[in-house]
Amino acid sequence: MPSTVKRSFFYTDEKEIGVDKEMSDDFYKEAAQETLKAAVREKLASQQQSQNEEQPQVPPQQPDPPPEAAQLPEVSQPVQPEPQPAVEAPLSPQPDPPAVDDHEDDFDDFDFVDAYDGAPSAEDEQMLPENRARSAISCAFVGVGGGGGKMAKAFLDLGFSKTLLINTTVKDQPEGVSSEHFLLLPGADGVGKDIALGKRILEDNSSMVEDTLRTRVGKVDWIFVLAGGGGGTGSACNILHSTLERHLKSVGGIGSVVYVITKPTAQELLNPTISDNFDSLQDDVRLSTHVVIDNERQLQLLRGKVGILNLYPTANKNFAKLFWNILKLASENSPIQSFDSKDLEKCLSIPGRMVIGSTVVRDVNNHNIGSILFQGCLRSSPCPAPPGRAKTGVMLLIATTSMASDPSISKKLEAAFSYVGGRTDTLFTGVYVKENIPGLIAITIIGGI
Repeated sequence: MPSTVKRSFFYTDEKEIGVDKEMSDDFYKEAAQETLKAAVREKLASQQQSQNEEQPQVPPQQPDPPPEAAQLPEVSQPVQPEPQPAVEAPLSPQPDPPAVDDHEDDFDDFDFVDAYDGAPSAEDEQMLPENRARSAISCAFVGVGGGGGKMAKAFLDLGFSKTLLINTTVKDQPEGVSSEHFLLLPGADGVGKDIALGKRILEDNSSMVEDTLRTRVGKVDWIFVLAGGGGGTGSACNILHSTLERHLKSVGGIGSVVYVITKPTAQELLNPTISDNFDSLQDDVRLSTHVVIDNERQLQLLRGKVGILNLYPTANKNFAKLFWNILKLASENSPIQSFDSKDLEKCLSIPGRMVIGSTVVRDVNNHNIGSILFQGCLRSSPCPAPPGRAKTGVMLLIATTSMASDPSISKKLEAAFSYVGGRTDTLFTGVYVKENIPGLIAITIIGGI
């Protein structure tokens, strides 16, 4: 019975697969397993199909609808409608705005060019012209009092246009000096050799002096104050020292104030007031660089050469030319050895008294030429002789081409330098070649005394 059932149950399958009806029981077991697997596969396929039917179908992408039927897309933030500008009816027709050039403001980036370009702005009309006299340093000369004003005129005549004369009376204004170079201080018609009164008037008008320096003298590095040591106004000049120093600082000057004062003659010094005034001035300037011109020595040097009328004008002119040659030589190049502007500034910056002198030697073959040059400069100097050793010394020699080319003379020039250098702590030298000179010229400066 069991076998009959098996055969009838699989009868149809046996036909499809073409197998023998006399198969063993193993065959039926395998067939049952295959049937079971097929049923499982069919069930899994049926479940997969039902899951696909449950998911929503994504319709195919359609072309965008026309604008009137378009739907707003979904966005993460709401879309704000664009504001519509308010339209106002113009009162009158308006012109079209000009076209905007993207580069029309480029010049604003370079407007600083005009600030630095071109000539400086015009200076004050009262400003004195620049010095015409050649000088290694930028300087001005200020004459205080009657004697100082006369010395200042000698420098003005040489071409130092930056020269100012300061006085308490117009009666001491030298002839030929224009008003632009003269400053009259109010308060007294002279001070009558009263140094206390002179200091008070100068101090009371120090602002006027400083303003005049600013508007007339302007930018300089050095100020040379010229004053007579016997009068009341000139002997009071040191009271303006802080005013003059402040002006130099205000204009960026790199130098300082140097004094050139005169010592009265032996006859004048018999007067106690004149003697006291000179002593007071000499004591006031002793800590500054200063030159003392001995009027008694000048009288001796010029006696018999000029009359009394031209005595002091000639003495002032000679000293001005001597001092100017020092300033000028320091600005010139030398094929041998130069005394330059820094050497000059070093000498002028050493506090104490300076002695300036010059001489000429016509016989250059003398074996003692070193001592002859040095002693000759001191002997012919308008300054009192220096006592003892000095801090600085300068020896400037001016020779012709033939002198400078002679080997024997060259050795003697070196001996002259050694002679001066042995009497000073620091020596500055210079040798210049010029033609048409009367002989070997020497100029000596002894400073820091």
